[in-house]
Amino acid sequence: MTNICIYGAGSIGCYLGGRLLAGGSDVTFVARARVVDVLRSHGLTLSRFGGQSWVVPPERIDASTDRAAAANADLVLVTVKSAATATVAAELAVVLRPDTVVVSFQNGIGNADVLRAGLPGNTVLEGMVPFNVVERGSGAFHQGSAGELEIRRAPELQPFVGDFAKAGLPLTQHTDMLTVQWAKLLLNLNNAINALANRPLKEELAQRAYRVCLAMAQKEALGLLKRTGIRPASLTPIPPAWIPRVLSVPDAWFARLGRAMLTIDPLARSSMSDDLAAGRATEIDWINGEVVKLARSVGQRAPVNKRLCELVRQAERSSMRPSWSGDALLTELRTAAAARGAE
Repeated sequence: MTNICIYGAGSIGCYLGGRLLAGGSDVTFVARARVVDVLRSHGLTLSRFGGQSWVVPPERIDASTDRAAAANADLVLVTVKSAATATVAAELAVVLRPDTVVVSFQNGIGNADVLRAGLPGNTVLEGMVPFNVVERGSGAFHQGSAGELEIRRAPELQPFVGDFAKAGLPLTQHTDMLTVQWAKLLLNLNNAINALANRPLKEELAQRAYRVCLAMAQKEALGLLKRTGIRPASLTPIPPAWIPRVLSVPDAWFARLGRAMLTIDPLARSSMSDDLAAGRATEIDWINGEVVKLARSVGQRAPVNKRLCELVRQAERSSMRPSWSGDALLTELRTAAAARGAE
């Protein structure tokens, strides 16, 4: 039996690892002491939007805080926050076998490249998790939206495809993951808006003012991607270039045209919103910050995404959680865009 290690088990890592365990795979979790204690005490209770659920008892959980627990892994799924990627690469370099395959299931664009630089002897693949996972406490994790795992196609990956299929997490394989990653990032530009709104995703997306904020951030990114020749993949029934237009329609129309985007657990929030609530640093630099970085690379600016980065960083430093109304946030972003246009 192959051994799969979840390295950096947070909400996504615990959910993926738990589903793989429930499907019969051999899984080891490497995580912080708090998570390890929860897994050993409570096991895992997993649920999915639509009603399915799985329970993995504590006695089936192999969890450790020690990086050496990854030494016997055939496959390592890296699920840490992007800021920790370089540290994880250095930790894994000490313990991994050369034939161990590593997959980055992280937000952002360049995490797999960071892992490759630190693990030159291993196969490192880009992966993408399209759905939202909510931690409900005591080892309970809930998948709040739909989607299938996306991953770079490689011969080294094929021995593990069956593990994911048995877990009900089939892998959609691609030869070009950059276009898939940018397509996911375009959708993730909403994470900052949701965090600043301090509302459940479904409630936020049901209000046109917030959606127009997202449309502005996406239009800015799409214009920059066009300059660089990157054409985002279609991950939804609506092509990426059309999504800003659909987001901007009145609420009643969006309830029909954007139905897939509203097919989400009523209580689910973005991971960035959860980070602010928990007082953790967010991944803003690896989401909206990627658009700002792309703009810089082609001698342009991205005032809308830059302002969202600034507002989230302010929220990280604040002792009081902001709750922006849609109209107020839209005015703020339009002001930022207009200031750029006046330069």
